[in-house]
Amino acid sequence: MPDLSRRRRLLVLAICCMSLLIVSLDNTVLNVALPSMQRELHASVSGLQWTIDAYTLVLASLLMLAGSTADRLGRRRIFMVGLVVFALGSLLCSLAPGLSWLVVFRMVQAVGGSMLNPVAMSIITNTFTAPRERARAIGVWGGVVGISMAAGPVIGGLLVQSVGWRSIFWINVPIGALALFLTLRYVPESRAPRPRRVDPVGQLLVIALLGSLTYAIIEAPGAGWTSPEILGFVLVALISLATLIGYERRRTEPLIDLRFFHSAPFSGATVIAVCAFAALGGFLFVNTLYLQNIRGLSALEAGLYMLPMAGMTLVCAPLSGRLVGSRGPRLPLLLAGTTMGASGLLFAAFDAQASNTLLFTGYVLFGIGFGLVNAPITNTAVSGMPRAQAGVAAAVASTSRQVGQSLGVAVIGAVLAGGAYAAAGGQQFVVAGRPAWWIIAGCGAAVLLLGALTTGRWAKATARRTAALFEEDRPGHRPADARS
Repeated sequence: MPDLSRRRRLLVLAICCMSLLIVSLDNTVLNVALPSMQRELHASVSGLQWTIDAYTLVLASLLMLAGSTADRLGRRRIFMVGLVVFALGSLLCSLAPGLSWLVVFRMVQAVGGSMLNPVAMSIITNTFTAPRERARAIGVWGGVVGISMAAGPVIGGLLVQSVGWRSIFWINVPIGALALFLTLRYVPESRAPRPRRVDPVGQLLVIALLGSLTYAIIEAPGAGWTSPEILGFVLVALISLATLIGYERRRTEPLIDLRFFHSAPFSGATVIAVCAFAALGGFLFVNTLYLQNIRGLSALEAGLYMLPMAGMTLVCAPLSGRLVGSRGPRLPLLLAGTTMGASGLLFAAFDAQASNTLLFTGYVLFGIGFGLVNAPITNTAVSGMPRAQAGVAAAVASTSRQVGQSLGVAVIGAVLAGGAYAAAGGQQFVVAGRPAWWIIAGCGAAVLLLGALTTGRWAKATARRTAALFEEDRPGHRPADARS
């Protein structure tokens, strides 16, 4: 990638952030629309779960393929294809005649979405090469998630109340078209010097693993946890995982380079991403159903109730980027784990739904934690990795986010479906939902613990050793004993 002026670099960052905006808006707007979709399409809890997880599963399955393909064929080219497919999928979602078609069109959306966020992050990583400047750029990137969280519920509520839930997909089309025009005009093309080859076997194993695991969790409350169908899908997931690990270890250029995980910070960031986004997926899912179906709020009112959480994410995300740039990832991760865990605990143990004061306190705490956690995840994932593999490293981090959100929606939805979601009374819903809040609190505790373990001196030493492994792959590199 050629050297760009500061103004041009900021413009590239803004264009990449537009892609994140439409993907993030899609998630937050959709959550507000779930009760309306449930009524019009006569959807069950599992049907609602699939409208979210069909998207996140396909996204998670294809992100690493998209990252490596962009490194090979050109990041700008793949990014532009992603914008077109995502906008087309959004238009099709707005025309879906039923729940099954909506799920299919959400999968089309996800194919386009898989070419956006990891590729955009790779473009940013190769545009902002100085560590501090990159951390700040990633902080801005994380801030866009906060903007989408703040704007999404309100925009979604207004659209759902005034036009209907189908209109929530329309907003992606003009934003996608503008991003496509600006990308063609201002974003330079870039490729990896030594891109990876396609790994179709690894790709199929990832799809089998994520698909079978999520299906088992979502459908278990209805079919029974010990039914042959569910046990069969669990077995497929376990076999896929074992086969994937064994196959990728032997492959010269794997879809998932397991050497990445020799780095404790990278491994920690991956698991933290799963935990944080599982908490987010569960948090949004349970709160949307509670506010609209139990409290009886309109879509717009529910969106406004969620503003304290979204607003704190908006404030804390860029602050987290600055903290990572100046002091490293440890402090924001510890703060994020503490506040997310405290939020879950407030609902699980202190009945936060009983008063608006406690409810909003829980929302504020969760927003602070989620705002702080994004920048250290992304920065840790790409730091220390060779720029040539930036797309793959960023895609692993993005995949972890989507896997986490899929699992969060699947697990929390299963808890609600197996409990008293069908109960008419609000208090029964609150009592039955407490296990879900304990799960969210546990996710926060995991972020805190892993943040402490994977940011210390020992962890940094493992990152240096991992970087040395990739150095050995460079053409013309000779081991130290050969040079002596």
